[in-house]
Amino acid sequence: MEINDQRDSAEQTMRALVQHSHRGPKDLSHTTDRRRPTPGPGEYLIRVGAAGVNFADVMQTRGTYAGGPRAPYVAGFEAAGEIVGAGPEVASPLQVGSHVVGTGPGAFAQYMTMSAAEVLPVPSGWTDAEALGLVLNWATALAALKPLGEIKAGDTVLIHAAAGGVGQAAVRLARHYGARVVATASPSKHDTVEALGADAVLDSAHPDLAAEITHLTGGVDLVLESVGQATFQVSLAVAKPFTGRVVVFGAASGDASLTTHDLVFVHQVQVKGLHIGALASAAPSLYGELLAEIETLIADGVYPPGTPQVHPLADGPAVVQELEAGRTRGKHALDPWR
Repeated sequence: MEINDQRDSAEQTMRALVQHSHRGPKDLSHTTDRRRPTPGPGEYLIRVGAAGVNFADVMQTRGTYAGGPRAPYVAGFEAAGEIVGAGPEVASPLQVGSHVVGTGPGAFAQYMTMSAAEVLPVPSGWTDAEALGLVLNWATALAALKPLGEIKAGDTVLIHAAAGGVGQAAVRLARHYGARVVATASPSKHDTVEALGADAVLDSAHPDLAAEITHLTGGVDLVLESVGQATFQVSLAVAKPFTGRVVVFGAASGDASLTTHDLVFVHQVQVKGLHIGALASAAPSLYGELLAEIETLIADGVYPPGTPQVHPLADGPAVVQELEAGRTRGKHALDPWR
């Protein structure tokens, strides 16, 4: 079934942020004459209400995100907004006017397309901006903690980059599941993490961080690793031998290496990789279970509406640069209509 947007012609141009090279966010610029996309088979056309800014956006601007778009391209991939149309072959389409959250190409724009099979309704009473993070940050944190991390009450969990979008969700969730939470962040962000209930917050740049964590915990059961080069050896060193799990879902500071020799003779720990998009594609039933649990967490008040810092679209290049430099905390979003 095909539904046409009755308000605007399909040829309308729109405001968008276009990445012109793979030299980083300095080559991300605002344009007002980008052609509005047309939904393909199985896709919705979305009037974007708010677009999430993620570290993957930084990686894409530098061409280091596996499978990412090639420049020039409309940047962004996470958003929430209103369904204004649908392409053919959408099974049981949601009504035009429904608000959904999901991912798709070109989110830093007034309009984008999303796969109809992968969107979720914005929770009742929430704004589009408040729903950002549901299918990325919270789903990633939950996957890292439960099916991959096998968290249980009484575990000690180390969460790196705890002031970021996934990190904050992970602290809340780990506490909810009865774990002791040790977090790392830069000192200026410690108050944010402490307010979420972390039992201890350490300086991520401490010169002997592994020794500090080991002294505090005696070894941790689970590590959520998203920083990469700067913390990866710490994560391996503090995880308990054999039973300790290290779930890797990012490398903000650069790639880190691990050899078979390391695993056999130095760090006998369980290392697991996570990419939430790949999980959704390769294990859809597991992904569905994660989304169902998130709905329960929302109903129980464990997952509250998000509180992203929302910026005008034209400020997007500066926001992405701040994120790359590590000067942000929490979730940031862009409003393409401001």
